[in-house]
Amino acid sequence: MTEAINHAERSHALLSASASSRWLACTPSARLEEQFPDSTSVFAEEGTLAHEIAELKLRKHFTEPLTQRTFNTRLNKLKKKELFQEEMLKHTETYLDYLKEITLGMKTTPYVAVEKRVDFTAYVPEGFGTADCIIIGGDTLYVNDLKYGKGVAVSAEDNPQMKLYALGAYLEYGFLYSFKKVHLSIVQPRLDSISEFEISLDDLLAWGESVKPLAEQAFKGEGEFVPGEHCKFCKAKATCRARADQYTALDDFKQMKPPLISNDEVGAILEKGLAIESWVKALKDYALTESLKGNDIAGWKAVEGRGSRNYTDIDKAFEHLKANNIDEAVLYERVPLTVPKLEKELGKAEYRTLLEEPGLVVKTTGKPTLAKASDKRKAVTNEVSAEDDFK
Repeated sequence: MTEAINHAERSHALLSASASSRWLACTPSARLEEQFPDSTSVFAEEGTLAHEIAELKLRKHFTEPLTQRTFNTRLNKLKKKELFQEEMLKHTETYLDYLKEITLGMKTTPYVAVEKRVDFTAYVPEGFGTADCIIIGGDTLYVNDLKYGKGVAVSAEDNPQMKLYALGAYLEYGFLYSFKKVHLSIVQPRLDSISEFEISLDDLLAWGESVKPLAEQAFKGEGEFVPGEHCKFCKAKATCRARADQYTALDDFKQMKPPLISNDEVGAILEKGLAIESWVKALKDYALTESLKGNDIAGWKAVEGRGSRNYTDIDKAFEHLKANNIDEAVLYERVPLTVPKLEKELGKAEYRTLLEEPGLVVKTTGKPTLAKASDKRKAVTNEVSAEDDFK
């Protein structure tokens, strides 16, 4: 096995699969983003490390006859990295177990490719990306993606990133293997989420053809700017004029004649308000960055935030306090673990056996909260049915 994929191999194309939901909806955005520097975050770097651990495990199981000693040596090297956390081992095992299940019932040994670079330039100019794991068995092409983040569950249904990876896999292996179906999956172990979607090869290829004109526009930087949900990860989200202009529509509400707005209008304002909240946060982040560079933002400046106090050496500080007759009981708090924290410490199986089954834990309903109509949770009201009232 080669060492984990280097940064150059992980780099994205201008029209990357991971950003496809954005440039397909707002075709000029890809070229607009070119003038902004690439950035990273601790969360992204954690994800990269988790992918490297997963890659090592998958290669050992599927593609390379590594000895346990060699595997342990390479794993220990990854465990020494600053961002390593023990839970990465558990979550990458969940991912591996899912892929094992896919291959378990296959009549013949499947073809498996790990961290496979795929090229889909036949559909998207200079389009390429890296598929986490490709499996081909029987008449089905499986394209699998590990997402280590725990922010929002990502659906595999009609997911353009996954479909572009599948097109690249088809171009790579279509002449060698005869598959008719494409199975897409996104595994998010930290959210206990596995999303799957199946599409026929014919439908996938038809979708690829429909993408071509949009991809051509995006590559040339042509088309209309279209703000929306896809702006979330755009590099230009703070200063994009099209995104700013959409919020001037709030002025329309000033023209309303009735003294009270209707429920429909409340919904419309909330919808815009959520987007404005996200936009203002992006603006503040941008303004702070510019101010720290020494650039002027009219009416604003960067200042030092509230600091904090910390012990230079907590053990030495507490020994000093005790030596000066400060009672040790004053120095510590004894706080019981919450149920979720205790479940994490014990593990789900032992937690259920020791606490749930004996009835030592009760689950209460959460406080009502507002969610968008597309949320999968059931709507609740304060109305009580006659049956509930009788109970």
